[in-house]
Amino acid sequence: MAVRAPRALVLRALGLGDLLTALPALRALRRGLPGWRLTLAVPRAIAPIALLGGAADDIFPARGLGPLPPPDGPVELAVNLHGSGPRSHRLLRSLRPGRLIAFAHPDVPGVDGPAWNPAEHEVARWCRLVAAHGFDADPADLDLPRPPVASPAPGAVVIHPGAGYPSRCWPAERYGAVAAALRDQGHRVVVTGGAGEAATARRVAVLGGLGPGGDLSGRTGPLELAALVARARLVICGDTGVAHLATAYRTPSVLLFGPTPPALWGPPPDRPRHQVLWSGRRGDPRGLEPDPGLLEISPEHVAEAAARALERLEGGTRDEPSARGRDRRGGLPRLAPVRGPAGPRYLGGLPGQPADGVDPYHRPPAAQERLHVPEA
Repeated sequence: MAVRAPRALVLRALGLGDLLTALPALRALRRGLPGWRLTLAVPRAIAPIALLGGAADDIFPARGLGPLPPPDGPVELAVNLHGSGPRSHRLLRSLRPGRLIAFAHPDVPGVDGPAWNPAEHEVARWCRLVAAHGFDADPADLDLPRPPVASPAPGAVVIHPGAGYPSRCWPAERYGAVAAALRDQGHRVVVTGGAGEAATARRVAVLGGLGPGGDLSGRTGPLELAALVARARLVICGDTGVAHLATAYRTPSVLLFGPTPPALWGPPPDRPRHQVLWSGRRGDPRGLEPDPGLLEISPEHVAEAAARALERLEGGTRDEPSARGRDRRGGLPRLAPVRGPAGPRYLGGLPGQPADGVDPYHRPPAAQERLHVPEA
């Protein structure tokens, strides 16, 4: 009779960018649990990307913090990579796991985990959590393999105007102006978006004069979108999942940040092909209107950053140093692995901190391109 493999169930029922920033922690769990069945609870729409990352054996369809269907068998270990609690803690506890790995929360006694740090980069946060329980995590482990599908527009400049909340959406008129400028320079430009972003994408394509083939919104599944980004010349977008795909494929990008600072969600410092534009203002990341700081970024700023990125490509500098290397031009150190307190099979509850007490995603001001706009 076959022996059933013990199961670990990991909750990350959020969006594409959330999944990609959790990959280093997920891969640390995968390495540290040989012989286990690792199930990832994520939305069905991004399941192909989750499996492409090689960090899970199967998918448990989930979205947000709604009730989870009963798993087909016991859960020996539950891991909360979703949030700080208490709702996500209680949701996983409803599955009656043998053990729960999560951040400590005063409303959920008995969870022996490290404290939540709201000022921590999203990648570093989850690496620190799993390291506190003995899993060695490398925050630089962000790369994805290319998907087994063809790109719908290889070599194009990809503009993705959508984002999860209106406060993170730069106006369509400005994206359209950038698209038109790039088209006039002879670049092929395409616009992407999900089904709910089709109207915005269509407006950008019309304003950019891209023609019917320039609007790919609603026409790319998750793997086709990944293939598009992997083979793109340049990606231009806000603080959204497509930005993290560009990081995962080392595709040059121009990223418009606001209201959340890039120190919390931006690309790592050892990948200089990703140019971050940020006014320096913080705001409500779930606001219903474009953030005032985001609006301080002009089409001219974005067009200039895109021109610099494309000039580097023409100069043959697309390939970057290894994620474990160093940016010789900027002298920025690579991201340090976060070591657990014991071997990879250790499941203790010792509190953990980033290596040497330093957030590996801290970036000196020179590492981010900040727009200095005089106050009105």
